[in-house]
Order: sequence, then C-alpha cells, then structure tokens
Amino acid sequence: MTTFDELWFLADEADQQAEQAYHTLDERHDDFLQHDRTKRVSRRRFRTLATRVRQSGAPFGAHTIVYRDSGALLLVRHDGVDKWVLPGGGVDGDETFREAAERELAEEAGVDAEYDGLAMATRVHIECDGYRTWGVLPVFEARALTYEPHIDDPDEEISDARWFTDLPPDTRDRADLVEWRRQRSL
Repeated sequence: MTTFDELWFLADEADQQAEQAYHTLDERHDDFLQHDRTKRVSRRRFRTLATRVRQSGAPFGAHTIVYRDSGALLLVRHDGVDKWVLPGGGVDGDETFREAAERELAEEAGVDAEYDGLAMATRVHIECDGYRTWGVLPVFEARALTYEPHIDDPDEEISDARWFTDLPPDTRDRADLVEWRRQRSL
C-alpha cells in the first residue's frame, strides 16, 4: 500500500514555483549577483517556508538595497532576528516581487526611492529531515530620493531605520552587501 507524503508533495510544488519565479527574474533583469544559501529548519518551519514558496516562489519575500549617492545604505532594525536588515518582506496576494519590495520599503522605512533593477537573487535551499525545497530571495536596488526614515510597520517587527556608511557587525547578509557595494563602486 502506498502512503501519500503531503510534505514531499508540498516541497515538489514549491520547487516548481521557485523555478518559475527565478526564471522570470532572470529573463527580466541583467547583471545581478547570484548566491546560494542553505537553511536547515524544523519540520514546522519547513512547512511554513515551503507554503510561502508554493504561493510566490519566495520564502522570505522581496527586499531592497536603498542607497544614497554618498554610498550610505538604509537598514532597518528587525526585532525578531535582532539584526540590522534590508527593508523587505512577504509577497501579498498577486503582488510582483518589485511591488512587494516597494510596499515593504514604504512600511518599514518610509523613504521614497527610484528603483534601478535587481541587485541580487539568492537561491535559498531549505532542508528538514530528508525533505528539501528551495525558493528565491530577490533584492532590488534603489537610489533614495528622500532621506528621513519613517516607520509605519503594521507587523511591528521594525524598531529603527538608519543610514549607514559603515555597516554594523550585526547586519544580516553583510558580506553580500559589501560585495554589492564594491561592484557598484559605492
């Protein structure tokens, strides 16, 4: 007798959506950094992330690197992870990744920015007890048009937003941001 493995099926559907999402980003954007990351998670977290990927292709939504001509980058303080992070978050409904990134920037930092394109796309491989799937984490780049941050985060996860010339040691994905900055000569 064959048993139905619902978690395997969810992971397979997530893989398919991730592949479509990554392909669409790759077709629409040129010259972006590509990374691979692996996250080992609990079964419950695996189900949550795989469900998000099945819905949008992205386990953690879309984010934005916001920069000033001086080279300063905008980071927000995410209390849930206790780190400085790029503004960003989940994709709602039928939003595109860019629409999600723009909405999250407005909520978490409240600055106006002109989007330049895709800065990086990370393939996030998610593993748990022999189950595997993956999703894409798109990060857009945008030049700031206004500089005074204003937080209006409905999730109440963001406690601060600041500009940094030197990135703090507790910046999530710090090495990726340093690499992006170096390539952009900022």
